[in-house]
Amino acid sequence: MNRLSILLITLAVLGLGAAQAGVVDAAGHEARVRVVHASPDGPAVDVLVDDSVAFSNATFKGVTDYATLEAQGYNVKVVPSGATEPVVIDADLTLEGGMDYTVVAVGELANIEPLVLVDNNAAPAAGKAHVRFVHASPDAPAVDIVVANGGPVLFSDVSFKGTGDYTPVDAGSYDLDVRLAGTDTVALSVPGVKLDEGTVYTVFAMGLAGGEPALTAVASADAAHGMSAPKTLPKTGAANNAMLMLMVAGAVLIGVGAFRRRYEAVRA
Repeated sequence: MNRLSILLITLAVLGLGAAQAGVVDAAGHEARVRVVHASPDGPAVDVLVDDSVAFSNATFKGVTDYATLEAQGYNVKVVPSGATEPVVIDADLTLEGGMDYTVVAVGELANIEPLVLVDNNAAPAAGKAHVRFVHASPDAPAVDIVVANGGPVLFSDVSFKGTGDYTPVDAGSYDLDVRLAGTDTVALSVPGVKLDEGTVYTVFAMGLAGGEPALTAVASADAAHGMSAPKTLPKTGAANNAMLMLMVAGAVLIGVGAFRRRYEAVRA
């Protein structure tokens, strides 16, 4: 176990309850959160919330469903995947409701950190889908996302930890190229990306441009309006949120001391 555990305790606090598709409770009484594991060398862990497994065997490229929770306090523990002990983190934290969030574990293990995104799951216009891009490859340069074979640039000059705003596109199937920003050099081809009408998506660039696991694109569906939710992975969202980032920092401060003591005890 390592700093990913400290990160995932924060993610778990935000992600209790049963997975659901849709948008946040309009009255603001609940929050919905999911976790994206984009750390290419991060280990697998389980996260316990009030002693029940909230996220199981979170591994690289995994995107959880949304979890819905009331605004209240929760106890969160982090354990090795498939085990109940040692409990390397044990913390009581409180969350306010009202929004959809995606929290992405980004960076290689030595420099792992949370990227907190606020999701916009509003319905696209008739005949449209919404798509956004998240650059989560720690060693890849800034990129453009382009429709292949002379198509338009959807997102331009997005660097590591950067996001491209939700963009309306005609529903259909697209071949996409990930190109070095401002050039015609294709770093990754992503053929056959199907975007359904009324659905909100995110495409994550994950992995390593110069190593293993190799650079890849992971598409997720955030919300589907007026139809059954797509079978692809769920999606991520918008800009950093100051309040949530304070919670992230608080969780780390609460957990880091206990983590270090227990981790050293386990290693001994």
